[in-house]
Amino acid sequence: MSTVLTEFADGVAVITINRPAARNAVDLETTKALAAAIDELESRPDLSVGILTGTGGTFCSGMDLRAFARGEKPALPGRGFAGITERLPEKPLIAAVEGWAAAGGCELALAADLVVAARDARFSLPEVKRGLIAVGGGLLRVAKALPHHLAMQLVLTGDPLTATRAHAYGLVNELTEPGGALEGARALAARIAANAPFAVRMSKRVLSSSVAYTDEAAFAAQREVWAEVAASADAQEGARAFAEKRAPVWRDH
Repeated sequence: MSTVLTEFADGVAVITINRPAARNAVDLETTKALAAAIDELESRPDLSVGILTGTGGTFCSGMDLRAFARGEKPALPGRGFAGITERLPEKPLIAAVEGWAAAGGCELALAADLVVAARDARFSLPEVKRGLIAVGGGLLRVAKALPHHLAMQLVLTGDPLTATRAHAYGLVNELTEPGGALEGARALAARIAANAPFAVRMSKRVLSSSVAYTDEAAFAAQREVWAEVAASADAQEGARAFAEKRAPVWRDH
């Protein structure tokens, strides 16, 4: 089965991560499929808005740590994690979040322009629990989406943030009942798709650039830090411990 499903109708592209057995964790194959889906959204004049979601009651649990432990990296040059986080689409992208948006999944939600989430959804950046750091835009965007101290708590503890609290602080645009995130995202997308497509794209471009939401220099500087972290003994131990379902033994290097 395809790791990414697509549906195109009424000016809206619905892009669905389809790895429910892995809680929609992203491996390299999924990354390439997501990039292709985003390219189709961008290239088709009949599409104005994209929705990103996941199957099986989970948005996305982030990078596939088992694949990472095998040496696989779910990123593309110039495009970042999942083929999305460093080069965002010109057209608006809505994250429809059910269940967990964890690690890279949270970074995908942060990369989206709007977030619709079920009330029982949760957001987390737990990379420090695995000896890693959130380099898919998480560390660069979370403090722009949340107050400084709350963002710092999210990053340093790795503990989750509920959708209701995320909504109160503005990270989530709209809350739905459990199971209703995609329907809510479709309704929001329809309101956007009814507007002038060129004006929508240009408005997104100006607004995003005004807060440096996709900052190439910041991503470039971050890569130097990531190279050290990814090569560390703790990063390998974190991935192995996850795969072996045990507590990690940190070595601080």
